[in-house]
Amino acid sequence: MSTPAAYNIPNLLTYGRILAVPLIVLCFFVEGRLQSSDFARWTAFWLFAAASITDYLDGYLARIWNQTSNIGRMLDPIADKLLVASILLLMAADRTIAGWTIWAAIIILCREILVSGLREYLAALKVSVPVTRIAKWKTAIQMVAIAMLLVGPAIDNNPPESEMTGLVTGAGIAMLWAAALITMYTGYDYFRAGIKHVIDE
Repeated sequence: MSTPAAYNIPNLLTYGRILAVPLIVLCFFVEGRLQSSDFARWTAFWLFAAASITDYLDGYLARIWNQTSNIGRMLDPIADKLLVASILLLMAADRTIAGWTIWAAIIILCREILVSGLREYLAALKVSVPVTRIAKWKTAIQMVAIAMLLVGPAIDNNPPESEMTGLVTGAGIAMLWAAALITMYTGYDYFRAGIKHVIDE
C-alpha cells in the first residue's frame, strides 16, 4: 500500500521545518524570559542548520521521487517564511539586530509578504512566476546571515576581549544587508513580471 501524499518523506521534512520554528524560539526562553546564553545560541544554530538543509532536500526529493503534492506546494513556502520571520523577530527582540539593521529585517519581511500575496493572486489566475537564479542566491545569503547572527555572539565573546570580538556577528549583519538589497531587486523583478496581469484584470 502506497504512503499517502501528506505523509511522504518530502512533506515530513517540511513539517519538521515548521516544528523547528517554536523549538528555536524556545531555546531563548528556557528560563521563562528572553535570554541568549551560548548554549541557547548553539542549540538554535544547529536546529536552524538542520531546518535549512530540509528546505533543499524536500523539494529535491519530491522531484526525483515524483512525490510532489498540493500540500507540499502549499506548506513549503509557508515553512520558509515562518522560519525566517520568527528568527529575524527573535534577533530583533534580543538586540542582535538593532539600530539601522532593523531596516534590513523589515525589507526582507515586507518583500516576503508582498511576493506571497502576489503569488497567491496570480495562482488564482493560473499564472506562474518562476523563481529566478538571483532569488535563489538571495535565499542562500539570507540563510547564512541568519545562521551567523544566531551563533555570532556565542563565538565573538569567547574568550572575552579576543580578536574575534564582534567579527562573526558583524559579518552576519553585513550579509543581512546584502540579502536585503538583493531582496529589493528581486521583489521589483517579481512585481514587474506580475503587475501586468493585475492591471489587465
